[in-house]
Amino acid sequence: VYKRQLLENVRSNADAKGLDLRKTYITHIQVNKARKGRRRGFKAHGRIKDWCASNCHVELFVTEKAENVKKAEEEKAKHFSKKQLARMKLRVGKPAKKTDANTAVPGK
Repeated sequence: VYKRQLLENVRSNADAKGLDLRKTYITHIQVNKARKGRRRGFKAHGRIKDWCASNCHVELFVTEKAENVKKAEEEKAKHFSKKQLARMKLRVGKPAKKTDANTAVPGK
């Protein structure tokens, strides 16, 4: 209901903290239940009616956007299947097979 007042409050708080309003954006909004407001209303013929208000607490987090910085290019990590990883472990753990001529056979 009071969205405009909340945004005006955000603007004044940003000015007080020295943030640039053009670079700010809302990062978090949370609404929590508050204690019910209880009042009594008096009606005709001596009747009394309770009027309960459902109040809430509103949290707004506003941050300032940082300037974009290009990410350094990195080589993409290679993804191996379980079968490929098992084969690589076998190759590393055992010496290469030798033939009669004492030459290594390339692995398959």
